[in-house]
Amino acid sequence: MTELETLQRAKMYLDKLANGIDPLTDVPVPDNDCINQIRISRCLFYVSGILKKLIESGGFIEKSKKRKTSFAIPQEKLTEYKIEEKPITVSEIARKINGLVDLDAVSKLKYSSITSFLIQNGFLVEQVSAEGKKAKIPTDRGINIGIFREERAGRDGPYYVTVYNAEAQRFILDNIYAIIEFNGPQK
Repeated sequence: MTELETLQRAKMYLDKLANGIDPLTDVPVPDNDCINQIRISRCLFYVSGILKKLIESGGFIEKSKKRKTSFAIPQEKLTEYKIEEKPITVSEIARKINGLVDLDAVSKLKYSSITSFLIQNGFLVEQVSAEGKKAKIPTDRGINIGIFREERAGRDGPYYVTVYNAEAQRFILDNIYAIIEFNGPQK
């Protein structure tokens, strides 16, 4: 008998017991038998439902998802970050940092956590264009650490993007713990 067949037989026995039937003889058990107590019967139906799910999944138990903790990164992992000489966007920086941690165990660092910190500390300002689009623009302080705007060609014409050179990336890495603390728990 296979494992799946054993599960199916166990479910059949539980169903019969939950309905007040002796699974070996198919004869109803006396009314005063403990198996006919409502709490016992409900418990048996509950376990039968679990077995049903297990049988439907082919006998495989799904791993329950671990509860993630807030974003955290050990200092030694930060040393593995490869500074890009070519300026990159803040979302690329966040993606690279997230690539250094176990995202099954911790929540992602959001790029908005980085930009919020930079805005709060005067390195970026948020501006709204005539078209109503929001953009994070470097201030003089931001430009001094290597944040600047770059024109790119898009399908609908040129557009600007804020990028971070090697010096700005180092600044973010040097301040990662302040960024994490500023933004509080991220889940």
